Amino acid sequence: MSSRHHHLRHGDRTGPAGPLRAVVATVAVLAVLALAAFPARDVLYTSVAGSAEEPALGTTAGLVAEDGLYVLLAAAGVLAVLAWLRDRRAFWVLVAGGAGTVVAYAVSETVKLLVTEERPCRALTVETVLACPPAGDWSWPSNHSVLAAACATACVLAVPRSGWFVVPVAALVAGSRVAAGVHYVHDVLAGAALGVLVVAVVVALARPLVGRLAPAG
Repeated sequence: MSSRHHHLRHGDRTGPAGPLRAVVATVAVLAVLALAAFPARDVLYTSVAGSAEEPALGTTAGLVAEDGLYVLLAAAGVLAVLAWLRDRRAFWVLVAGGAGTVVAYAVSETVKLLVTEERPCRALTVETVLACPPAGDWSWPSNHSVLAAACATACVLAVPRSGWFVVPVAALVAGSRVAAGVHYVHDVLAGAALGVLVVAVVVALARPLVGRLAPAG
């Protein structure tokens, strides 16, 4: 039996439990932090957004807030190519994670329309790095945080070793949305929790299909 097939079979026996525990723990921690941050949302927002008034920090926060998602998409693209060449099972897990990212974004947009939370840059008087989005572009949850966390989760579930890079980048993208002045802290925490949860569920549901597309034996 080839070492690649041995690795895949070993992953089939032991793989799901570890990632599942990590997903549950991550979602739980993010949800608890989001709930804890909500009562102090104004204070937290002004503290973080106000700290970005220093020119260099503000420029960096604005750049990450606007373009950080492209870094994650590029990382996912590189992983997809490598996985296609080396590990088809990982490739199809990544594809399932990509589908989950789309679902997560759709869920986030729907929730925004139901909750209709005003942006902090409209509700509070704070000078922001980024221009405040127009009225009707609601705040909770943060779509950028949903997409960042969803993309990072897809990468980690497909190629766990990618976590050292994609997880910090996703965290920076989420945090920069507050520093740039367009979201509350609980917006990005809830968005990250939603992104992780939806992608994990979609990947879990797609596992039988992944097994047929890339048999372990």
